Amino acid sequence: MNTPAPTTVKSYLRPIDRDGLLAFAEKGRNNPASRGTNKVHTVMQGMYRSLSYVGDHEAVVVDEPLHLFGEDTAPAPGEIVLSGLGGCLAVGITAVATWKQIKLSKLEIFLEADIGNPAAWGAGGAPMQPEQMGFQEIRVKVLVEGDATREELDDIVKHANFYSPVANSMRNPIPFSIALAD
Repeated sequence: MNTPAPTTVKSYLRPIDRDGLLAFAEKGRNNPASRGTNKVHTVMQGMYRSLSYVGDHEAVVVDEPLHLFGEDTAPAPGEIVLSGLGGCLAVGITAVATWKQIKLSKLEIFLEADIGNPAAWGAGGAPMQPEQMGFQEIRVKVLVEGDATREELDDIVKHANFYSPVANSMRNPIPFSIALAD
């Protein structure tokens, strides 16, 4: 009786269009200064839960866990980063307002950032240095209303911005490493 030898079946992820990638890379080489603009609109629902709206996609929810008093299925990574920034600023503004015993009636944050990918993720596009890639400028506008003066609300926004972990992560150079998992 012959027992068949075990076989190993290997499954690969669905590949992308290589020809399309090469064309995108060439486009980047031909225009290394190309940029687009990501836009995100973050609306605070209450407590620490906020929704970030990216294009026509479903809202991305940002919140805090219970012990911190909180509660297109795939936006672009840069838009997710801006959603995190909008959510962090919204949490901070809510926290500072609560700390100052100021009740907010409206909190919306409008974010946009210029970004480009002429390097084509390093897959044959324009040769670039790290500081030339990623967000080149981030602009944030805050619409906030509550039982406070405009000056008090402006102070809350500035205070929350100063202490925002996500904003400070983006503003300040931080060590960054990447490696394969064990």
